[in-house]
Amino acid sequence: MPLAATNDMQPAIMTENLVRRFGENIAVNNLNLTISRGEIFGFLGPNGSGKSTTIKMLCGLLSPTSGQARVAGIDVNKDPEYIRSKIGYMPQKFSLYEDLTVTENIEFYSKLYGVTGHAGNIRKKEVIELVGVGKYHKHLGRELSGGWKQRLALCCALVHNPEIIFLDEPTASMDPVARRELWDLLFSLASSGVTLFVTTHYMDEAERCSSVGYIYNSRLIVSGGPDELKQVREVVGQDNQRYEIACRPLVASFNIIKAIEYVEDVTIFGQALHVVVPAHINEHQLRHDLHSAGIALQSIRPIEPSLEDVFVTLTKANIKYDEEMRQNRLSSLRPAPSGVAHVR
Repeated sequence: MPLAATNDMQPAIMTENLVRRFGENIAVNNLNLTISRGEIFGFLGPNGSGKSTTIKMLCGLLSPTSGQARVAGIDVNKDPEYIRSKIGYMPQKFSLYEDLTVTENIEFYSKLYGVTGHAGNIRKKEVIELVGVGKYHKHLGRELSGGWKQRLALCCALVHNPEIIFLDEPTASMDPVARRELWDLLFSLASSGVTLFVTTHYMDEAERCSSVGYIYNSRLIVSGGPDELKQVREVVGQDNQRYEIACRPLVASFNIIKAIEYVEDVTIFGQALHVVVPAHINEHQLRHDLHSAGIALQSIRPIEPSLEDVFVTLTKANIKYDEEMRQNRLSSLRPAPSGVAHVR
């Protein structure tokens, strides 16, 4: 069914069965998304899973093979040029002019977007103050640190007052302080009604998003609020339990616990271990077995799954599913026994 015309109450971004192929390869496979206005949407997935291809389609830079999408109420198939006047795009790598000063870069993008005259001067002052790049106005782009380059890129993406901003791994080159400061700025933008579409590999950043989508091998396998995703049936289940275990030495304990027959999964998480065991293994038995294995146990407590647990569990499930499908396809290609019809 075609997407309806937009209004202020409709989503900032909506896709229906969006597909992008490159020859025989499917980069994005039947993507269905609904992102509300003023939302910070985190888009996660391994490298090569389809994140950047999705952004390029939604920005009108790449035509979909099939399916539909509306961005700021605009059909990406019918009017990709108009979309670009409604959005800001901050790519993963710094793409501004390193031989121009901060001011000259902002001036260039202002003219590119038609932000001129008295109103344009007011807008430029607003974004410079908002992003905080004014103190570096005479510095060349190449003289800025990674964090300040990203702030300059964001300033240029904001100068035409877009409704939606796409940020492709915006904090990849930043130190922890710069990352926190940029996210404070993103929260401020979202509170003013700007919609943010952010790709990231950092789980702590995903936790800060209003909603999250996880794409794997071109398919969106889960989406929703961070707390909602932690309750996904395949992750929480009824047949296992997660524990946080503090013990020393950590790495040696990791290897010992991993070898316990009933332990389903174990990972190092900060200064503790996250361990998954069958539901019938209670805390008392786990404590007993850890002591018997020589673990110097400091504390143990049941925990809920983290977002990282969600994505790891779902990725493993999809890898298993893909392998089963591959084996089924191989089986269907094997010759049938002599005298027996082969039915797929």
